[in-house]
Amino acid sequence: MQKSQIIVLRLAFLTVLITQAVSGQESLKTMSLNLQNAVDLAIHQSSSVMYTQNRNVNYYWRYKNYLAMYRPQLNLNGEFPNYTQSATPVTQPDGSVEFKQVYNMLGSARLSLNQSIPQLGTYVYAATSIYRAQDFKQDKIDFSGSPFNIGFVQPLLAYNSMKWRKLTEPMVYEEAQKEFIESIERICQNTTVRFFRYLRAQTDSKLAESNLKNSENNLKIAESKRELGKISENDFSRIKLSVYNAQKAQNKAQMDLKNADFELKSYIGLDQDQEIELVIPLNISFFEIDPDLAVKEAKENRKETPQFERRLIEAEEALVQAKRSSGVSATLMGSYGISNSSDEFLLVYDNPERQRLLSLTVSVPIMDWGRAASRIKLAESRSDLVNFDVEKEKIDFEREVIVQVEQFNLLIDWISTAEEADKVAENGYQIALKKFQNGEISITDLNISLQERESAKRDYIASLQSYWVAFYNLRILTLYDFQRDEKIWYYNPMLNEQK
Repeated sequence: MQKSQIIVLRLAFLTVLITQAVSGQESLKTMSLNLQNAVDLAIHQSSSVMYTQNRNVNYYWRYKNYLAMYRPQLNLNGEFPNYTQSATPVTQPDGSVEFKQVYNMLGSARLSLNQSIPQLGTYVYAATSIYRAQDFKQDKIDFSGSPFNIGFVQPLLAYNSMKWRKLTEPMVYEEAQKEFIESIERICQNTTVRFFRYLRAQTDSKLAESNLKNSENNLKIAESKRELGKISENDFSRIKLSVYNAQKAQNKAQMDLKNADFELKSYIGLDQDQEIELVIPLNISFFEIDPDLAVKEAKENRKETPQFERRLIEAEEALVQAKRSSGVSATLMGSYGISNSSDEFLLVYDNPERQRLLSLTVSVPIMDWGRAASRIKLAESRSDLVNFDVEKEKIDFEREVIVQVEQFNLLIDWISTAEEADKVAENGYQIALKKFQNGEISITDLNISLQERESAKRDYIASLQSYWVAFYNLRILTLYDFQRDEKIWYYNPMLNEQK
């Protein structure tokens, strides 16, 4: 199935889900919500996904701005009017200064086509310009201009920031795209954590409700036995105390459930008034993951791979910048064109004169008291440190993937064992409850069975949570779907709105 088709189907499913939620609110019915429903809601309408999409859009326009910087730029600059009426000091031939009354209006326009060459750090341009001066005192208008002019600015032995940015900016954008996918997967994992927090609270609430009901039934039986003198006061008091304890447990479970309910709905963007009932996610696919495949996909898909490379390049850039800014530097500038002046506008373009310019500026440091050398040594030290950190982080990155794969592969036995233990504990509690009501065992034995039942139930829920959290954690670490055997990909709908 094509990715576009998958998106359409998921959006259709989401629409049905939201419609179901709205109709549920209108009829005050409880909405059944499984883990996949919650995840779909979170990645389509939560505030977290909106932030992630906006952040991705920000990087998109940063990259577009970078690309535009190296494309030809056509600029029109002008100044009109520039009116002046003042007394201006004018130096005379004998060196004296006289103040002359100036009463004029100046105007100019320049159309230029500019282009940068990142590999060389060169700036080239082609331009045409016109200049107009009107002297009101002498009632005179003059024009001058350059009908055509081309030129360049070429730094020599200098740090070329354009060259390095051309290397790093595509990597930054690649990191942003991979980080976008990773962030969506983290939203899935965070939803899973909140889902199971709610599920545990829901399970505890149901257990507490069941325990309270059973305790109240036990108390009624105990009261009958007490009237017949078949139970001691000590046992009766302990049974009565168990009712109070069950009531306190139910109150606490209900408070925890309300907190978990608010947290989950807030995170996935669901209306707080909507009543929900979570479905235990038992649709678990047990499959082994090849550690080598996981490491391979992690290197290809995660942002760390271009990030490591970019950090090494930036360290090299800083070292080159330190060396180039500490030695001899020069800038070569040149231009060739034609220019003319006249008292009529059109005559500026009639038989213009050639105009040529070539200049070389040089900067040579003579004595800086070790400043340049220390700057270079500092850059070298930082470069060595970055290389060391990157190599260490590469090893840690691969090891983290392998460890997570190993842990995931071990979860199968834990879930199977926890499921069987839950069934056994539930069956044992029901048997113990009947025996207690028949007077065959004491309240102490019943409480032990109750605790075993609750512990087994919580352990089973915890095993399911560990599986699903590890499942999404593996997707985060590799950005790969091992069930479908394909790379994970998400589309940012905000990019269409920006284009």
